[in-house]
Amino acid sequence: MMVDQVIECKERPWQKNYGPGTNLDLGQFEFANLADMVTRSSAKWKDKIACSMVLHNGMESKLSYSEIELYSDAFAVYLREELKLAKGDRVAIQLPNCLSYPIAVFGVFKAGCVLVNANPLYTAYEMQHQFKDSGAKVLIIIDMFADKLKEVVPNTSIENVILVSVVDFFPILKKTIVHSVLKFVKKQIPKCEVYATRIASALHKGIKIQKAKQLNPHKYWSNITQDDLCALQYTGGTTGVSKGAMLTHKNLMANMYQIVEMGKSKIEPGNEHILSVLPLYHIFAFTVNLITFYYCGGESILIPNPRPLKNLEKAFSMKKITWISGVNTLFNGLLNEKWFAENPPKDLKASIAGGAALHKAVAERWNLVTKTIVVEGFGLTEASPVVTFNPINGIIKGDTVGIPMPSTDVVLLNDEGIPVQIGDAGEIAVRGPQVMKGYWQRPEESSKCLKGEWLLTGDIGVMDNDGYIKIVDRKKDMILVSGFNVYPNEVEDCIAKLAGVGEVAVIGVPNEKTNEAVKAFIVKKDNSLTKENVLEHCHKFMTSYKVPKQIEFRTELPKSPIGKILRKNLREESIKKI
Repeated sequence: MMVDQVIECKERPWQKNYGPGTNLDLGQFEFANLADMVTRSSAKWKDKIACSMVLHNGMESKLSYSEIELYSDAFAVYLREELKLAKGDRVAIQLPNCLSYPIAVFGVFKAGCVLVNANPLYTAYEMQHQFKDSGAKVLIIIDMFADKLKEVVPNTSIENVILVSVVDFFPILKKTIVHSVLKFVKKQIPKCEVYATRIASALHKGIKIQKAKQLNPHKYWSNITQDDLCALQYTGGTTGVSKGAMLTHKNLMANMYQIVEMGKSKIEPGNEHILSVLPLYHIFAFTVNLITFYYCGGESILIPNPRPLKNLEKAFSMKKITWISGVNTLFNGLLNEKWFAENPPKDLKASIAGGAALHKAVAERWNLVTKTIVVEGFGLTEASPVVTFNPINGIIKGDTVGIPMPSTDVVLLNDEGIPVQIGDAGEIAVRGPQVMKGYWQRPEESSKCLKGEWLLTGDIGVMDNDGYIKIVDRKKDMILVSGFNVYPNEVEDCIAKLAGVGEVAVIGVPNEKTNEAVKAFIVKKDNSLTKENVLEHCHKFMTSYKVPKQIEFRTELPKSPIGKILRKNLREESIKKI
């Protein structure tokens, strides 16, 4: 293996395709850290709406940039003065998309502490693992899952718990009505059996202390450098034990600037509105929807619970939506909603796809229905997350994940760690300012994927002569059939073109004759669809060894919180049946 040696990237064929006005090099950052970015952006856009939240029944609440500045300052003071946290202490935030989320996150930045994003749907076991691993001292959690705390808190380093309601910052009457329905009618708010403080009380206390001591939160973050740790962003756990990617202020700000550079021909600062369906605790929405659009003076329209997709109808009818970020399943699901197909968003400029492969059939339908493009990129938690993106300012190739971001190099490597020829498949290695420092307290795991300045992604791609990359699959998801490589994305894309298919996932299962065989899991859109229909369609477009040998129809497929289909779960289920 030669991957531990320095990989040179002598040619950058993608640079000619960024489009006019795109800076190839990010240059010097204008902000010292993310707390600085939040403070200065809040002042710049002070009267504009920063975040709004729309419930499925149309009830809405909003916060301006100046309000978020006020509350996040107060929260920083509360963390440092009342809870006695110090620079670098970890704070876990376990919230859905709600108005308390940006306040808590920005307050952590301003306190000079380290953010630990956590999935609200985690089991007690998963919570314990992440909180113990990170050493988090404070937990901010949605009250709907407070029943887990009695089991979790004693087994972690959590010293203080702050409770949040999804209707915090709603007008008092609406807040009382919704909270009563959730607690007494739907019984979705359990009793909290550990001592906890409500976020409203924490903010009130912070404001009181700030006034009494005449504190300026700037003192907490004035010595925070770009290279200081900003967040521990835990990997999704779809490839093994969840690990904390150490992301610095520079990592996240670099990706923010890179995203803006790739799309600035369509971004109008101070006048953008992005629909935040994906959870903000996930790195994709965290960097794109929260960080980048806050910097741009945009409004993030928060959806706390997007399931079923009918829950989005009011947001689409009430709000001006200029951007949507999502995964393939979201775009596909919206297209299958009658209310969306009949009345697509009129102000939409473009949509951003990531997290999982965007099926060509879905992209084509989206363009047909919305009359706008859905642009695909590629990234991973360890790169903050965006590595490549189709340049909205330049040439878009719809069947690719685009070209490397500005100030980013990408090479494709064979199994010996040697760069492959243009057009050949290889593991994607990336070098750029968005690449993490390593995994938290896991030097051995870090050394497996970080080789000098280069991050080995574990994803297999092909680069064309213009520098555009097509993902052919995760290294571990590749199926080996009689010595031939079969990439699940290719088979899924083929099957998805069949009219009666709603969703599809493909895995490899053990086979005595061929080592592995292709198995497809399909959710029907048309109940008349048969296995014979699928096989006939596949044989038309793929060579025989790629055609599924097994087909299983399901009512639904297992998904991660952001809607990414979990092949790992399907693989484990299939192996157990053997």
